[in-house]
Amino acid sequence: MGGTSKSSQTQTQQLAPYDPAKEGLQGILSGITSMVPQAGLSGKASGALDTIESNAANASSTFSPAITSGTLGLLNGGGATANDSAIKQNFADYKGLLSSTASGANVGNNEALKAQLDQIRTDVTDQTNGMWAAAGRDFSPGNFQALARGVAAGQAPVIAAQYNADADRALGAASAIYGAGNTTYGLLNGTNAAANENFTNGVGTAGKAIDASNYGANAALQAEAQRFGIPASQYATLLGSLAPVAAQFGQNTGHSEGEQTMSGAQQFAMIAQGLGSLWPKGNISFGAS
Repeated sequence: MGGTSKSSQTQTQQLAPYDPAKEGLQGILSGITSMVPQAGLSGKASGALDTIESNAANASSTFSPAITSGTLGLLNGGGATANDSAIKQNFADYKGLLSSTASGANVGNNEALKAQLDQIRTDVTDQTNGMWAAAGRDFSPGNFQALARGVAAGQAPVIAAQYNADADRALGAASAIYGAGNTTYGLLNGTNAAANENFTNGVGTAGKAIDASNYGANAALQAEAQRFGIPASQYATLLGSLAPVAAQFGQNTGHSEGEQTMSGAQQFAMIAQGLGSLWPKGNISFGAS
């Protein structure tokens, strides 16, 4: 028959901190503890944030209406088609000027041409009739035929030249008007495009204006962040350097348990050994000598 015996042991060891590290650790912990109240929002940081919020609100009320209006204007074409009706009217006027010239309604319709033709007719008539009267054949059929031919020959080049001149002048004037209209509206469209470009540039610079307003506040925030961050970083660096060394010292606690199984002979021997330790040493007397 066998048996099982168990044993349990707990050991605790107290180690003192490493003396050279002790002072440094206490200083770092003291520095970190003193910084805890500073971890909140400082007065300067709060004021800087208030300034940013105020600038943002002012910028919104200042730039937002103009940006919204301009954006809607650009979405509606930015005024690029505002001159369409005038351009169409200009073309209609151009067609009207050409139509009257093409119909021939203006050919010969001027006082200067009529007076010139009348003078030619008078000169040819006087010359032709005089010649036929000298020959004694005035008022004859030949006289009238010669007069008609003379007048036609005298007036035809003048009429043709005047026709060409009138047509050239009309076409030139129409082209000049059309060209002037295109030039004018081209300039208007150019200035309109420039205005749209300027507005687009203004939208792009609105953000820079806000950034400029917030520059001082942002600089204050960065300074406050560095005012806290630099010492905090230094303490963290020192703590990271000394903590591993300090972690090697302190209180260590250990616990161990054991279990052993013995045979019947081993148990009997252990019991006998125990009893033997209780047995008196030396001779035992049972009464008589």
